[in-house]
Amino acid sequence: MLNLTQLKVLEAVARHGSVTEAAKELHYSQPSVSHHLGRLEAATGARLIQRVGRGIRLTPEGELLAQRATEILGRVDAASVELAARVGLRAGRVRLAGFQTVLSTLVPKAATELSRAHPGVELNLVDAHPVEGLQMLRSGYVDIALIFRHADTPLEEEGFRLTHLLDDPLYLVSDQPDQRLEDHRDSAWVGGCERCRAATITACERAGFSPRIAYSCDDTVVSQALVAAGMGVAILNGLALEAHRAPGIHATRLTGNARRIYAATYGDPPDPPATTALIEILASQPRVPNRDDAGEPALVSRSSTSSDRR
Repeated sequence: MLNLTQLKVLEAVARHGSVTEAAKELHYSQPSVSHHLGRLEAATGARLIQRVGRGIRLTPEGELLAQRATEILGRVDAASVELAARVGLRAGRVRLAGFQTVLSTLVPKAATELSRAHPGVELNLVDAHPVEGLQMLRSGYVDIALIFRHADTPLEEEGFRLTHLLDDPLYLVSDQPDQRLEDHRDSAWVGGCERCRAATITACERAGFSPRIAYSCDDTVVSQALVAAGMGVAILNGLALEAHRAPGIHATRLTGNARRIYAATYGDPPDPPATTALIEILASQPRVPNRDDAGEPALVSRSSTSSDRR
């Protein structure tokens, strides 16, 4: 039996004359496009694509089906537009998993805007670390997972689609002003979760030393309290400082060090309307940045909402 995803793949391949270009447009991998074409050939019992040198071309049967696919997809798109115009986002549900610092900064403002713009849409929230959030997303328990990535974070497996929301710089947090990483070669350090600790270790190693992790704590409020008490130093992100800033701590931005915040979805596009609406709101929120001791802004927002793939 034919399905719309297979027809959409064939139509894109026919229009571009290339599996590679079709994959880029659809945000699929090349193997995924080839897989859909193979399933379509199996369903129709006809050979639709043939290779010519390093390229491809459609067989007569492929050209016929591609023409019909264009007509079918056009009618489906028209029906979707007509239905959306009549129904709008008056109902629906979106389930979001996010880690603590986004749930306490970005998400409440986005939830307020979603409720104002689409009062019929129900929003469910789950507190989850990025790894757990991606697992929940893949299993279908949530529709969006908010995650962060550092430059050396391993790539997500195939099927996840990432929309970049903002860059979140890292800060050296100490109980003394005007500090540098090099000043704390022999200091005790407060380390966070595995992803956060990796960022701390990488930043310190770039400064020429390995940090001595004396305390392990995933709670940024507790981490700041330990630093304020003089028990050690830490590297925290701007969102954590925006969510809570303990009295007696000093933050110095680490130039060239930042984590990237993404909204992840899973599976073939497009996402449900409620999911798309929330991601657009998250990506377009104006930021009122926290500032470090030198007056530098803590958050650097992204000006567009394009998706990043691997």
